[in-house]
Amino acid sequence: MRFIDTKTHGFMDYLMGLFLIIAPWIFGLDPEAPEGMILIILGALAVLYSLMTRYELGMIKVLSMKAHLTMDILSGILLAASPWLFGFADRVYLPHLILGLIEIGAGLMTKTTMASATANTDNNFG
Repeated sequence: MRFIDTKTHGFMDYLMGLFLIIAPWIFGLDPEAPEGMILIILGALAVLYSLMTRYELGMIKVLSMKAHLTMDILSGILLAASPWLFGFADRVYLPHLILGLIEIGAGLMTKTTMASATANTDNNFG
């Protein structure tokens, strides 16, 4: 069930991206260790591909919304699994797991087209 509109998702993208970038300091993690670096890298990538998405808050608009949502889901899977993949689950895992699951959920619950795109195809005004 997709009930999050693309504009709301856009705001969520930038907030999540920025949150991931500052998360190591919020959670008291070493930003140069794997547990901090993965947050910073995935946050920066989220901001970058959000800027490049064809939706209301994109700036360069080269990625489709479907591609963007796929990247969100894959990023969420990597983030959620990262404590075990990169061997730091014995030190910290909950922030990565929770934030990853949020990313996956947002990717699965967001509409794939903008409301304005749907409205434009529903009329005969060209």
